[in-house]
Amino acid sequence: MHELDLIDRKIVAELMRDATLPIAKIADRVGLSQTPCWRRIQRLDASGVLTGRVALADPVRLGFGLTVFVGVVAPDHSQQWRDAFAAAVGTIPEIMETYRMAGEIDYLLRVSVRSMEAFDQLYKRLTDAVPIKNVTSTFAMERIKFGTAYPVNTTHR
Repeated sequence: MHELDLIDRKIVAELMRDATLPIAKIADRVGLSQTPCWRRIQRLDASGVLTGRVALADPVRLGFGLTVFVGVVAPDHSQQWRDAFAAAVGTIPEIMETYRMAGEIDYLLRVSVRSMEAFDQLYKRLTDAVPIKNVTSTFAMERIKFGTAYPVNTTHR
């Protein structure tokens, strides 16, 4: 993938802010006509810069009022264990994000559940699915800042 030019970055920034914008509005905001803007969006999709377009929802209004950050320490670091762990977390939809980490924990999970009881059930499903050396759970009390848009440079070439 070639480096994104200023117009591509502006298009990506607009789509990250609001993916429902009509092409005409995006084109106007980035200084293009509609057809070249649409072609650039298609190229950004095809090259993997844009990975999807979604609607963001309020987890509390959907009944997922408890956010838990779960640190996992692996019992070993074999490919077999990593594959089993990835498969296990892939089957649990309440695990919203999974990161392999450097440092004291091996994996960090962001989990959204309805209640402490629901988290306990998730914990049991995960620990029954794959051996784990240690699990540390931290419960979020308040979401102060949340965003999905990366701060791409839209002012300088």
